[in-house]
Amino acid sequence: MQNSEILALAADHAGYKMKESIKLWLEEHGYRTVDFGTHSEASMDYPDVIHPLASAIEEGRFDRGIIICGSGIGVSMVANKHQGIRCALCHTTELASLARQHNNANVLAMGARFITMDQAIDMVKTFLETPFEGGRHQKRVEKIPVH
Repeated sequence: MQNSEILALAADHAGYKMKESIKLWLEEHGYRTVDFGTHSEASMDYPDVIHPLASAIEEGRFDRGIIICGSGIGVSMVANKHQGIRCALCHTTELASLARQHNNANVLAMGARFITMDQAIDMVKTFLETPFEGGRHQKRVEKIPVH
C-alpha cells in the first residue's frame, strides 16, 4: 500500500546506518522518502544535511522528517532553529506519541548511540501513526514560533 506522504530523512555519520535501515523499513511499508544525506559513515557536519531538510519542510515540500545523529541532540538543535519546525528528540515510543499528540511535532530526532534499531522503528511507527489532538494544545503550538 502506497502512502501519499513523502518523508524527509537525514543523518550524520553516526546515524547513517540507522537512517538506512529506517529508510528501508519505511519503503517496505509503503512510505516514500527523500534522503538529504549523509550517504556514508565518513565524518561530516550534521548542520549540512539538517538545515536543507528543515528548510524543505518549512517550504511545504514535506510534512514531516526523521533525523538522526549519535545522541540526537545536535540534529534537534539545528532543526529547531527553523521557525516552522517542531522537532522532538525522543528515546521512547511514549515520548514520540506525546510529541505528536500534544506538540504536533513535525520532525522526529533520535540518537543512534542510545537506542536499538527495534526501538527506533517503534518510535518511527508511533510518530507516523499518532495524530495531533488539537484542542487545548493548538493554542500552545501556535505560540511556539518567535515573531
